[in-house]
Parts: sequence; C-alpha cells; structure tokens
Amino acid sequence: MKKTVAAKPKLVQISTGYGKPAENSPVIPRNKYVEIRQDKPKGKNERDWPEYKTCKYTAEAIVTEGTEKGEIRKICANPECPIHHPKRQNQHNHADAAFKAEQEKRRREEALAQATGLRVLKAIGEAVPVRLMKRDLLFVAQRLTTMLDERRLAVLVRQHGINKPKDGEAPAKVLAAFLPKAEESKLGCIVVETAILLSMHNQTDAARVLRDAAQVYKVDVDSISARVKQEFAAKEKGTPAKKTTPKPQAKSSKKAVA
Repeated sequence: MKKTVAAKPKLVQISTGYGKPAENSPVIPRNKYVEIRQDKPKGKNERDWPEYKTCKYTAEAIVTEGTEKGEIRKICANPECPIHHPKRQNQHNHADAAFKAEQEKRRREEALAQATGLRVLKAIGEAVPVRLMKRDLLFVAQRLTTMLDERRLAVLVRQHGINKPKDGEAPAKVLAAFLPKAEESKLGCIVVETAILLSMHNQTDAARVLRDAAQVYKVDVDSISARVKQEFAAKEKGTPAKKTTPKPQAKSSKKAVA
C-alpha cells in the first residue's frame, strides 16, 4: 500500500471508518466522500442514485485506514458538488434566494417611499399660494436652487415638466433658463419645494420634513400613499390601476401683491 501511494502521489487517501482522522492526516473519513460504484445499476431507480454517477470532481483514491486497505476506488470528496452533495448545494441556494428576496423587499419599500415622497412634494407645491411679486419669487427661487445638488435639481426638473436636459447639459442650466420665464404660481411652487428638498439630509429627515410641510398645506399624505401603493401593486400584476381624481387643493388668490 505504501508503495502504491509512493508511486501515485496524487492518489487521494481515504478511510472506510467514520471516525475523525488524526490531526494533519491526509486521510478523508467515510462521511466526507461518496464512493462511485463500479457495478451497473440493477433497476431504473438506481440509475438516479449519486453513487452510480460520475462528476468533474471524481478522483481515484486508495483505502489507507479501516477495512479493505490498499483497494483503489473512485470517489467524490468535493462538498460543493451538486451531484454527490446536493443537500449542501440546496442550502446555498436557499440562502441566496432568501438574500435576493430581502433585497427585492428593501428595493420595493424604497421605491414606494420615493414615489410617495415625490407625489406629496408635488401636492404641497400645488397648494402654495402666490403672495409675492414675480421679481421676489424669482430672486428667492434662483438663490435657493443654486444650493441644490444635481440629483435634487433633476427632481425639480421632472416635477414641473421642464424640457429634459440635452446630452451633456446640466439640470442646473436647464432650470436657470426656465425660472425667468415661469409664472408667479410656478415660482411659488418651486420655492417651497426647494426649501423642502434642502431640509432633507437623510431618508429619516425626508419623511419628517414632508409630513411637516404636508400639515402646513393640508395635503393628505395617507391618501397619496395609498394611491401609490395601489399603482405599484397594479403594475406588478400587469393590470392598469384605477385612476382616482384627487380633490383640488384650496388655494389663496393668485393675484400678486404690488
């Protein structure tokens, strides 16, 4: 047996016993490998048994401990083999599936929160009354919007249906060109929305700031949130959501104060 091992150093050493091998021993115990049987399966059911199948990890081994020492056998000792160690493979698959499900759940919650927040922001903007002259509103809007980062500037551009930036054109430039042409009511919306966006330092702040602003302008956040959830659910099912016409917000007089 020692001569065989010396002549074939690549032979895997195995044991027919299930006990724990000695420390630093190269011998693989019986519960750590699957022996590939050399005889043919006797029935149809046996053909599907792992011990009658070979895999890319199949290797020659020699029994160096236990009974039948010196015999050469073919085994699979790779714990990642999907043919001979399917249980461990299934455990990995279940773990991956759970992780992906958790990621998808978090992504959906974030998307719902973002969509609801944008809808609330828009409703607040629509509820802003015009109380200043255009030059005042323009002055405030121009100063405030320069404090926004590119992501929040893009939010304003989308909220008010401003033309999409051309290739390489920054949202700040698009908004700066739009503001002088905007009406007083639109400038009022942008001023309040910009103030809200500037107050949002993180996700927790965003929800709180929107709630506070919604209370001031009497915007029904719960109603908007319910509609957004309904739309998301309908989109996931592939069916169009029932459109509900929100009640118009009561606005103060649009007449500017001279």
